[in-house]
Amino acid sequence: MPEKNETTATREQLVRGLQEDLAREYKAIIQYVIFSQKLDGARYMDIAEELAVHAHEELDHALAVAKQLDYFGEYPVHQPKPVQVSEENEDMLWFDLQAEDETVANYRQRIRQAQDLEEYALAEVLQGIVQQEQDHQIDLATALSVVPDPRKRQGQGPGTAKKS
Repeated sequence: MPEKNETTATREQLVRGLQEDLAREYKAIIQYVIFSQKLDGARYMDIAEELAVHAHEELDHALAVAKQLDYFGEYPVHQPKPVQVSEENEDMLWFDLQAEDETVANYRQRIRQAQDLEEYALAEVLQGIVQQEQDHQIDLATALSVVPDPRKRQGQGPGTAKKS
């Protein structure tokens, strides 16, 4: 009988990661709510409406992650990651795009951990979330007229960050 592959992830690492993911979803909800209302100028009207849609989708993601944490017997985190705001339209969009890049990278790691632990249903839930998050990246990159490639954006982005 072949030996089972050694697991590279632990259940504790997976749960800790899901808690971090949930905190990122809270941050995204808050930023999308604010930015959907604060973006101004004709150039930004379409993306402002789209950000309101993103806020609803991020809430769905948060609920899905919280449900998975409950399945693991864990109480969901209640604090968001630090929220970034700006008075500048482009900065707002950059903050969101950078947050989406980070979110996608973290969910990909979480998918690998879930698969390592043979939590295949969780991996599928997370893959669905990643698909929507990548759609968010495309929407934001299009609004910024850039290609969504985080390696090309290092050193670019907002210059007037405020954290709350």
